[in-house]
Amino acid sequence: MLRVIKPKTARSKRALDAREPKEVEDPRTVIFVKGTHTGEVVNGVFKDLMALKRPHAVAFNKKNVIHPFDSATNSSTTSSSAAGSSTSIASLEFWAAKNDASMFVVGQTTKKRPNGMTFVRMFDGRVLDMIEVGVENYKAMADFKTPKSTPGNKPLLHFASELFDTHPRFIHLKSMLIDFFNGEEVDSISLIGLEHVISISLGPTPSTLNDATSMSLLPSTYSADSVQANPLAAVASASFIASSLPPTAATSLAMASASLPKVHIRAYTTKLLSSGVRVPRVELVPMGPALDLVLRRSQAPDADMLKLAMKRPKLKKTDVEKGLGKKRKNVEVDEMGDLRGRVHVGLQDLSKLKGRRMKGLQEERPGKKQRIEEDDGDDDMDDE
Repeated sequence: MLRVIKPKTARSKRALDAREPKEVEDPRTVIFVKGTHTGEVVNGVFKDLMALKRPHAVAFNKKNVIHPFDSATNSSTTSSSAAGSSTSIASLEFWAAKNDASMFVVGQTTKKRPNGMTFVRMFDGRVLDMIEVGVENYKAMADFKTPKSTPGNKPLLHFASELFDTHPRFIHLKSMLIDFFNGEEVDSISLIGLEHVISISLGPTPSTLNDATSMSLLPSTYSADSVQANPLAAVASASFIASSLPPTAATSLAMASASLPKVHIRAYTTKLLSSGVRVPRVELVPMGPALDLVLRRSQAPDADMLKLAMKRPKLKKTDVEKGLGKKRKNVEVDEMGDLRGRVHVGLQDLSKLKGRRMKGLQEERPGKKQRIEEDDGDDDMDDE
């Protein structure tokens, strides 16, 4: 555990305030950790992923004895493996607090699981969920003799399969990859500023993994819209249901998971060409890297921790007035940032409106009007 030190200077106070929770969080800082054995493939993938993630990437060059998935939850594990697992989790939490990072990519190559990478997502300094994948058919970015994108630019992510919205394993992977590649939160982006596209697709899908079969793995209370609104909650519920299945059903589910299609990741740069209209024609040029991922082990997020992670803070009064949060009718903010409202008033009877009584607009009294007419008659008689 890190010591909590009270800041003594303004600089240290600003550094601690920058690490405090925010309503709109900063981009995730990803730490690339090498295990005890990493081959040429894992080292190359780490190099290319860091190029796509810069400047929010930190590399650990030294090898570390770390095995995130060797958990002590299994009763058949020995005490040494349980101690190693607790040490690995403690190391991740320590590095996350020290480097202000919220995601890890751990590379490890063994005879049983060659060219493996483990994505670890953190929340509040603790491990939230993990996914292990295997790398196949890797082609480095340096092998593509084409222009590269500017480091730090926000990419366009394209998920080309319905299983990313229906199958729990692919929903989990989609959420992890979005958090990995996503940069700063922006309201809009210029077409010229969109320099590269990351396409994530699936290989040939077996007939056993149609949409109906995939949705049957999710709880009955989750529809397609609810999965889109909160995908990790659906993954956590599906993991809980899978853990409570009888041995025969769990075995068949594991066999179905072993036949999952591969995930193809390709990166392209955009080339804008004239089209004769205002919107240009866009062509994609392969930039690299190109790799295939095979899903292996996974750990769904804990329900209680996920509930805290998905909790949104209350908006300030000024933010609500600007149109954030709940929609306010007839209230808008103009280009100068001034709040303008429209008030709807019913039809008014202006004849009954009481205003300032001006002398020229006052009604003449009957007696005064009669005297004026008599005076006019006397003047006429005098003229005759």
